[in-house]
Amino acid sequence: MPHYIKVSQTASTNTYLSRLAATLPGGTVIYTPCQTAGRGQKGNSWESEDGKNLTFSQLIKRPPVKARDQFYLSEAAALAVVEALAAEAADGFSVKWPNDVYWHDKKICGMLIENSLDGSDIATSVVGIGINVNQERFLSDAPNPVSLKGITGRDHDLMALLKRVCSRIEQLVDSLDDDSARQQLHRSYMAALYRNDGQRHPYEDAQGNRFMASVADIAPDGTLTLLHEDGTRHSYLFKQVKHIINNTVL
Repeated sequence: MPHYIKVSQTASTNTYLSRLAATLPGGTVIYTPCQTAGRGQKGNSWESEDGKNLTFSQLIKRPPVKARDQFYLSEAAALAVVEALAAEAADGFSVKWPNDVYWHDKKICGMLIENSLDGSDIATSVVGIGINVNQERFLSDAPNPVSLKGITGRDHDLMALLKRVCSRIEQLVDSLDDDSARQQLHRSYMAALYRNDGQRHPYEDAQGNRFMASVADIAPDGTLTLLHEDGTRHSYLFKQVKHIINNTVL
């Protein structure tokens, strides 16, 4: 069962938890109402109004997956968030590869998962998550933020939502020692994947080339394979390809 530690203020829950990981038991969750320098993927920042949202990191020690299969952890965390949000609001939640959570074409959750390795094993995984919950106005230049309150029109219990997400992450991660459970997790992730509807959608690669493609698969290491409109398949690592949404590259 997760153990929760509240920090009144910190620059980054991931940084805070990573510094203490060796002294804390697996399942520890560091959360704060005031994160001053939240970190996203590849150096992106995360805006969060004090006391309105969830900003937290969960420690996983020795998860039952090898380093080469680490994307299962990302799938588990993303699906846990999708399930928790779907229990609070209407349909429309999905996972934008690799692990952002969207409501329709708007971003409600971002993640930064940092793993430390021990040979071919994962020694620790710090799962950092930011969820827009009760914030009503966003001041950064982020192109498409949305909050749970913006969807439902009402405030939501932050602690109840935090516990629901973290308990589900722990449950899904614990199940990964079973191959059939891994396969089911991956099927659920693919079913929840943003724009994985068999249709072609616009993308842009790292060189700025735009093209139409549909999702073919995602490998256990997180590599995305797209089926291009000319019938060829191309594989991409994170940041090598992006969605185009309403003429904005995301």
